[in-house]
Amino acid sequence: MSLIFSIKYALRNLTLKKSRTFLTMLGIIIGVGAVVSVMAVGASAQEFLLSQVKSMGSNLIGVLPGAADDAGPPASALGIQITTLKYEDALALRDLPHVLAVCPYVKGRGVMNAGKKTKDFDFTGVSPELLSIEDTSVSSGRFLKQDEIDSLSHSVVLGSKVSSEFFGKTDPIGERIKINQTVFTIIGVMKERGTSFMQDQDSQVFIPISTAQKLMLGIDHLAFLRVKIDNENNINMAIEQIKETLRFRHHIKDPAKDDFSVRSTAQALDILGSITQAVKLFLASVAAISLLVGGIGIMNIMFVSVNERTKEIGLRKALGAKNKDILTQFLTESAILTLIGGLIGIVFGAIISFLVAISVNYFGYDWKFIITINSILTSVITAVCIGLFFGLWPAYRAAKLNPIEALRKS
Repeated sequence: MSLIFSIKYALRNLTLKKSRTFLTMLGIIIGVGAVVSVMAVGASAQEFLLSQVKSMGSNLIGVLPGAADDAGPPASALGIQITTLKYEDALALRDLPHVLAVCPYVKGRGVMNAGKKTKDFDFTGVSPELLSIEDTSVSSGRFLKQDEIDSLSHSVVLGSKVSSEFFGKTDPIGERIKINQTVFTIIGVMKERGTSFMQDQDSQVFIPISTAQKLMLGIDHLAFLRVKIDNENNINMAIEQIKETLRFRHHIKDPAKDDFSVRSTAQALDILGSITQAVKLFLASVAAISLLVGGIGIMNIMFVSVNERTKEIGLRKALGAKNKDILTQFLTESAILTLIGGLIGIVFGAIISFLVAISVNYFGYDWKFIITINSILTSVITAVCIGLFFGLWPAYRAAKLNPIEALRKS
């Protein structure tokens, strides 16, 4: 019996009971759809996060408090507060060769009010080097100066969205605004920057690092700092110099006892890529469980089909059909069932991924719709293999039926 005949015969049998065929395929459709959508969304998320890191520039180095191995983030990145990194460390790093700028950061949240308007906003304590580090500028007024850092000035620079929400189209330069009941004078408004790292950059508020530490937060440590290098070819040299400087300042003789972590943009990309890849594969594995459920459903239906077609099997064997013909027939039906379900599932998963991309882009993020050929081929091949695997037992049982017993039972 030719394969073409088996396929035609399988399609005829499957179309005789359309409702049962569709319900049997439903598990495969959902499973494949879940795998495709998870892999597509995961690939889009990975591309989004990596592009965000790349947008920072290839000549930046990040320094975070807390030690970390080469493959993972420091404890401070996981929300654990570590107080070993100081403002004086940032000042020391400015004198190193190849260093163009160093910007320390601390972050807090405050209630802001101007006139009758009140709203919660995040504020960031920074130094004047932020403009160079983040490659940005002000649209009106000016940014912070070093003497304002030294004097604990109550100067503030607003993000464009913050300025718009409090003052509309009016130029706010010279106006006063309260942050947690502390009065600040507005000296500048940042240009529009959009969204980066899942944060609306236009909703930021910048105040002097010293003011944020001593007056607003009551701390003497930094959340992190960024270092800009003159040339990306000098990154590795600069990293070693930064480590040596911080070890000297922190009285650390054994590198294994470092209380800080130094990462370049390239290293951050490698770590982030490996983490997102692992998460993507884990989620795809979880979604693939539904494929196994669908496979069990196919096996049950194929057993029902064998019982219903006992007379047919016995008659075909009596007329000369061999065991391998019966086996091929039922395996073909099982494979076609999962193949069709897999193709529908791919379309279903692609639609879900596309809707996710549209939804995320609606909120201002540059989220790309990515669906790879590998994910499609993997899903189709997996679906067919599941059909063959779970259809093998029913097909083998059908092939081993004694024709006389089969005709007698019917």
